[in-house]
Amino acid sequence: MKPSTLGELKQTEWANKVGRSVKDELRTNLMKRLKENQPVFPGIVGYEESVTPRIVNAVLSRHNFILLGLRGQAKTRILRQLTSLLDEEIPVIAGSELNDDPFNPVSVEGQETVVECGDATKIEWLPRDARYVEKLATPDVTVADIIGDIDPIKAARLGIQLGDPRSVHYGLLPRANRGIFSMNELPDLSGKVQVGLFNIMQEGDVQIKGYPIRLPLDVMLVFSANPEDYTARGKIITPLKDRVGSEIRTHYPATVEEGMAITSQEAWVMREQEIKVPSFIAEMVEEVAFQARDDARVDKHSGVSQRLPISLMENVVSNAERRALMLGENTAIARTTDLYSGLSSVTGKLELEYEGELKGGEAVATEIVRRAIGQVYARRGINLETGSVVEYFDTDNTLKVPDSLHTEQLPEVFAAVPGLIDAARNLAEGTGRDDLAVAAEFILEGLYARKQVARSEERGYSAAEPDMSQVGTRQRWN
Repeated sequence: MKPSTLGELKQTEWANKVGRSVKDELRTNLMKRLKENQPVFPGIVGYEESVTPRIVNAVLSRHNFILLGLRGQAKTRILRQLTSLLDEEIPVIAGSELNDDPFNPVSVEGQETVVECGDATKIEWLPRDARYVEKLATPDVTVADIIGDIDPIKAARLGIQLGDPRSVHYGLLPRANRGIFSMNELPDLSGKVQVGLFNIMQEGDVQIKGYPIRLPLDVMLVFSANPEDYTARGKIITPLKDRVGSEIRTHYPATVEEGMAITSQEAWVMREQEIKVPSFIAEMVEEVAFQARDDARVDKHSGVSQRLPISLMENVVSNAERRALMLGENTAIARTTDLYSGLSSVTGKLELEYEGELKGGEAVATEIVRRAIGQVYARRGINLETGSVVEYFDTDNTLKVPDSLHTEQLPEVFAAVPGLIDAARNLAEGTGRDDLAVAAEFILEGLYARKQVARSEERGYSAAEPDMSQVGTRQRWN
């Protein structure tokens, strides 16, 4: 039975926690987690040796900190997971706006309640999730939104002066007392609000409508920002930067394998129908993001979010699902051409430079997808014998793959190309005919991406156009 009054609370272990700050609470629970070798941020992939240790150091140092990184680098997810380091619940004075500690209330109302009621003061229990307050910074955010504002009606109802702390309608930061206050995109906050923020952080006081208000809050402050905006002159006032204890840089996945692990974890691929996604398809989906981040036509300051491969994977699976439903197939299997059908999930996530805008978003995205396919084919098909496949098309043969055929019927179509099925067997990840068909199509699309064969809507696969700059020295990848 949990205590319901201050008197009952005094008889529990909470009496020994008087004066413990929220930063001490986070530190204690983090130390316990580290001793037990538990993951600090479950589900966060690729930060184990870079970002996570720095966040751990910041929490152990009882620092307010900021995460600097481009979009789609799990900044908000990490900040929200900090609540897992809080106690499951804490006692607060019942009805308190500021989550007042029964042993040390901050608000005037809380102090008066304890004086009047003593050990009979009613206690409520606040769960950890309710102790996290998050705000997206925008230029129109005011001091009233974050700190609070004088409420004349409240003052008149209570019969007090406007300068009395009880006349304040509290903003988000005071309401985060004894918890975590998170501000996303900090540089978008106006300078006036930033001043109020660092005053309340350091000195615990602030002026609201000209009235000095003392609020000794117990809050862990965490922020996120784009590094370009954070370091630009005039975006962040220097005193606020100086009061942020740790500045931690996030990053995109360092390897395709890390990216694939994130996409596999986040993408919605569990559909009503059985779905098969060969590993080389998943690798190509992830490679699209890597190629986009390296493309000169894509704005590097904006970045390419990890949401791109997640959305693309979902679209690839959906296109396979659509095909299976239309053809009456029991199992939907993703194919290389499904990547081109998922361009709608790529174009909206690319901020293009001037050159890219001239070319057009869809054209740039198509080239990026094609390069990604070629890159994965270069890694996977390095030992494949495809000389006879290329030679078949060079002798003026073509191959058109009908859309109306079941995937398991395609091996008969691909068998017309000498050596293609044999090469596909070395790549197929299963023994089914659909696995063989998907592998064969991957080889053709890889050769197309490497410009060893051509492909068009009218003719299908055909001989590649000669590269006039390499006449006499034309080389092929086998």
